[in-house]
Amino acid sequence: MTWRASVLTLFPEMFPGPLGISLAGKALGAGTWSLEAQDIRASATDKHRTVDDTPSGGGPGMVMRADILAKAIDAASPKDDPRPRLLMSPRGLPLTQARVRELSAGPGVVIVCGRFEGVDERIIAARNLKEISVGDYVLSGGEIGAFVLLDACVRLLPGVMGDEASGTEESFSDGLLEYPQYTRPPEFEGVSIPPVLTSGDHAKVAAWRRAEAEKLTATRRPDLPGQKGGKKA
Repeated sequence: MTWRASVLTLFPEMFPGPLGISLAGKALGAGTWSLEAQDIRASATDKHRTVDDTPSGGGPGMVMRADILAKAIDAASPKDDPRPRLLMSPRGLPLTQARVRELSAGPGVVIVCGRFEGVDERIIAARNLKEISVGDYVLSGGEIGAFVLLDACVRLLPGVMGDEASGTEESFSDGLLEYPQYTRPPEFEGVSIPPVLTSGDHAKVAAWRRAEAEKLTATRRPDLPGQKGGKKA
């Protein structure tokens, strides 16, 4: 079955954007996955297509209205839609490789891209939105985060990557960062490829890669589950 993605946004013209090229673009053209970008403003009820209002209690900026978002979500995702509904948000759960694998194994996703100061809290509960974050920083809107999430998911769909092992031997797949990679030429500016990688001994190569991955992870990301004391996502 085709993996289906629906994105609710104030800027549907941003899509497919980078998702229309490279691996994701080829898979989109082949029908491996589908992408629908829906304009939230289409659900507005006034002539100005208003989707936001001032925050209750005062404060700067504007907040996206629950009633407008409800109409947009209901139009893109009826009650019997099995796809999870996600809200890109800096306060959300981290987008980990484990979550990416879970999402890519399902029927697809419905993504709400917030703007302004955020969305009315009531819509999160009313439409069972799961907040997802792509990092500890704030973006102008949820669209960039949606690109990240979709690209991460699509590349794991069956047949998208040429070498299926690529999805299992990379950073985060085993709770570790990926080991260093090398290729031709054998020597570059006085630095040679580690001899073990050209030895032809597959067991030694595997052991070297594991050790290097553990070393990198201990130095850069000791919080990952592949390290002692690291926490699972």
